[in-house]
Amino acid sequence: MVTSTKTAYLNFIDGKWQPAKSGETVENVNPANGEVIGLVTVSSEKEIDDAVKAAKKAQKTWRLVPAPARGEYLFRIGDLLKQKKEMLARLLTQEMGKVIDEARGEVQEAIDMAYYMAGEGRRLFGQTVPSELPNKHAMSMRVPVGVAGLITPWNFPIAIASWKIFPALIGGNTVVWKPATDTPALAYEFAKIFEEADLPKGVVNLVYGSGSTVGQAMVEHPDIDIISFTGSTETGSKISGRASELLKRVSLEMGGKNAIIVMDDADLDLAVDGIVWSAFGTSGQRCTACSRLIVHEGIKEKLESLLVKRIGELKLGNGLNEDIDVGPVISKRALQQIDEYVQIGKQEGATLLCGGRIADKGELSKGHYYEPTLFTDVNRNMRIAKEEIFGPVLSLIPVSSLEEAIEINNETNYGLSSAIFTNDTNNTFTAMRDLDTGIVYINAGTTGAEIHLPFGGTKHTGNGHRDSGTAALDVFTEWRAVYVDYSGSLQRAQIDNN
Repeated sequence: MVTSTKTAYLNFIDGKWQPAKSGETVENVNPANGEVIGLVTVSSEKEIDDAVKAAKKAQKTWRLVPAPARGEYLFRIGDLLKQKKEMLARLLTQEMGKVIDEARGEVQEAIDMAYYMAGEGRRLFGQTVPSELPNKHAMSMRVPVGVAGLITPWNFPIAIASWKIFPALIGGNTVVWKPATDTPALAYEFAKIFEEADLPKGVVNLVYGSGSTVGQAMVEHPDIDIISFTGSTETGSKISGRASELLKRVSLEMGGKNAIIVMDDADLDLAVDGIVWSAFGTSGQRCTACSRLIVHEGIKEKLESLLVKRIGELKLGNGLNEDIDVGPVISKRALQQIDEYVQIGKQEGATLLCGGRIADKGELSKGHYYEPTLFTDVNRNMRIAKEEIFGPVLSLIPVSSLEEAIEINNETNYGLSSAIFTNDTNNTFTAMRDLDTGIVYINAGTTGAEIHLPFGGTKHTGNGHRDSGTAALDVFTEWRAVYVDYSGSLQRAQIDNN
């Protein structure tokens, strides 16, 4: 067991902070400089079982708390997030690497979600409809699913957690949450906020550990009623298969291979802004990051020139520095995988315009940095045009028409986000109709989703469910149809109505 004076990130089960029985810990490392921030406990199936028991017990009373009163807890949580925003943002940058402005934006997203879902406590709309029979009332209502098992990723450690935790709570469910081991500090601080808001014990339980042990135990546990997962398509597919065998509800948000289309009538300066932000923000480590740039051949060379200039001006470094544009990637393993894809792109015959190297000079050698990279003359069948790289690598694919651009956009296995830059109304509405993605942007990049609209995608990006907006309530609630007959006699629906 490692001993250290660094912060110890413990499990939060039934309102108590406790280490895993194993006594094992792993280091939480700042990807910008290798500094050890803290130590996170490593849990097993035993801790999951304890957390589920606590959640199941708490759900019996939490579901009976009126939804507006559940909303009051979320309002308090939102206020606390707002008070602690700068602290949380700086910690997020330290453990995940994204630049401080992006970190502030992510915390704001959690604040927004808290307030939005708190308001839904006074809605949770069902339907009241006329009955086909006299003296009979017909309606539907939302009821909680039960215990929600939430598995969240490292790239948005507080925003994505908020997308799942808050709708689960407002719907009357209790939570067992497994955050990514790479970003335990934000989960720890988030759970402390739940504690400070006096959320009843057992309503939210935090358990650290690996996906293969803790995540698998959550999927297998008979008293977890729903699994909500954000992560890789490979892992999500395995979760879906096993959850289906167990007749367990599952919501998946997985990979993306998102594209920006730039037509020959576009505002190129605006397009460059959107492309650079979408491709290199968060060092390309977003499920909505732009990794394909589909460009009309008539403006290809001009756009390439503008992009090479802008990319060359980007500053790499520790994201706590307000002047930095691009921070590190999450780990050495990620760095190596990104570089492997760059080498594949070269071997496939794509033309490297800029970047394409691990940045390891001076202070950058202490962290995991990759130069923002742009390939051009990429063939639609190349691996770098089809597979998710999850790093700051952008592939430019030339096309001769909007129809060809939309065809290339749609032929990937993923369907999360897409964008088009055009000043032609016909192009705009054609794209809105034909781009096969869950999110479509017009004259903006592929990132920037707002919490009051559904978030998710088609094909291998998900399984039809959505995070955020009222669509998230469909994930965490069941529909119940209710009939109240006050006729004083047995009415047999269609039998007596023909």
